[in-house]
Amino acid sequence: MSTDIFPALFSNIWSIFLVVLFFGGSIFVHELGHFIAARRRGVHVSRFSIGFGPKILSWRGKDGVEYRLSWLPLGGYVALPQLADMRGIEGEAGVDVAELQPISYTSKLIVFAAGAGFNILFAFLLASVIWFIGQPQSNYYVSPRIGYVASTLDLTDGTKVAAPALEAGLKVGDLVRAIDGHAVNDFNEVMQTLTTGSGRTADGRPEAVFTIERDGRASDVVVHPRLSGEDSFRRIGIGSDYELIVHDVPADSVGAQVGFKVGDEIVDFDGQPMRNQLTYQDYLVANHTKDVIAHVKRGGQVIALTIPPRPNVVTKPRLALTLTTGFQLVHPSPYAQVKDIVVMTVQTFSGLINPHSDIGPSKMSGPIGIVHIFYDAAEAGIRAILWFTILININLAIFNLLPIPVLDGGHILFATIGRLRGRALPLNFIMTAQSVFMVLLLSMFLYISFFDVRRWSRDMKADRAAEAAAVPPAK
Repeated sequence: MSTDIFPALFSNIWSIFLVVLFFGGSIFVHELGHFIAARRRGVHVSRFSIGFGPKILSWRGKDGVEYRLSWLPLGGYVALPQLADMRGIEGEAGVDVAELQPISYTSKLIVFAAGAGFNILFAFLLASVIWFIGQPQSNYYVSPRIGYVASTLDLTDGTKVAAPALEAGLKVGDLVRAIDGHAVNDFNEVMQTLTTGSGRTADGRPEAVFTIERDGRASDVVVHPRLSGEDSFRRIGIGSDYELIVHDVPADSVGAQVGFKVGDEIVDFDGQPMRNQLTYQDYLVANHTKDVIAHVKRGGQVIALTIPPRPNVVTKPRLALTLTTGFQLVHPSPYAQVKDIVVMTVQTFSGLINPHSDIGPSKMSGPIGIVHIFYDAAEAGIRAILWFTILININLAIFNLLPIPVLDGGHILFATIGRLRGRALPLNFIMTAQSVFMVLLLSMFLYISFFDVRRWSRDMKADRAAEAAAVPPAK
């Protein structure tokens, strides 16, 4: 047995532990908020459960509360029979509600909102940790400037069309200031805003208005995105702007013969800036029959290297250079981290409910997808899993405050309607609404999970293909 299996096994166990700790911890924190608020406001608590459905294990505390771990890890609940009759979902409370004191409207609001409040507080706590230890940031994402414009774009059905960015006249070096009036500060925001956009022409074609800065002048460019990739997202065929730094030069490669060295920053080819690896590749392929003059920064100086013709190269540059880009350790404030994620989450929810956008429930991640991303984040390191946990907690807070029966926002809505009409809504109406929406939510989770499994399977196949390509053939 290879000794390599032990580090891999330990790594998998550690990653699984982190997934359970941070994903389960996020649900626990939410329910803990309800629990503490309820106890503070004198509300009777019958049960504290992580997960729904039949119990895996349970015990009754000295405070009379049943604590349990249940089979369906779609969330959790704190049974509060004075506030909401949830017997159809949570089971019998084990107490006569008629004998309990009525609860004020203010207490109801505090208890129902406390779960989301605790998620936000937990997110701020984790964001403070990142603020202290720093977050590695690749220069790939730092700038909203365009570093690559494709000539073609692969549509969802596999056909190739002219890239919308090229057709609209976007160019390498354009600085994107806003999309559809929404300011963007980095390339992640460029892609997020484009993907969740809902602009359309009179005949129904997707449309996005890019506000760009070129040569010091601002202008609006109308682009017509196309649905691309296996997930059918809006794309226009652009890449981010980042420096190209030589990471490795094989000794017997064309790159070594030309004179490239580790640490060189590629400035341009024949005067054309090289600010994206795809631009670099496309230029070398398009000009493989002639000399290419490369300017690189080395030791504070810019030197010229001549890349000779490579007549046999058709689809690959074959300099054999391994390129990377710069990284920096940033310390964003907790407020900035939470604000950015709140904006991204609201933007995504708005796209989901907007009939003119091209995103829907199939693009969302359910419990399976979240576990998948948590696992990948755990393998990437503690900083990655901290950031994703912040994202999950803010999403949990916002999602649970939506005015949908079964969710905290639905309970707040029912309580508010009851307050306005002077008497509580009929119990049968509330129970029916909760049961119907519970079925709808479970159906949505199952629907989303189908796509989660498909994406996970696709990623596993891609990983296996990459591993196979990295193994040299037997001689």
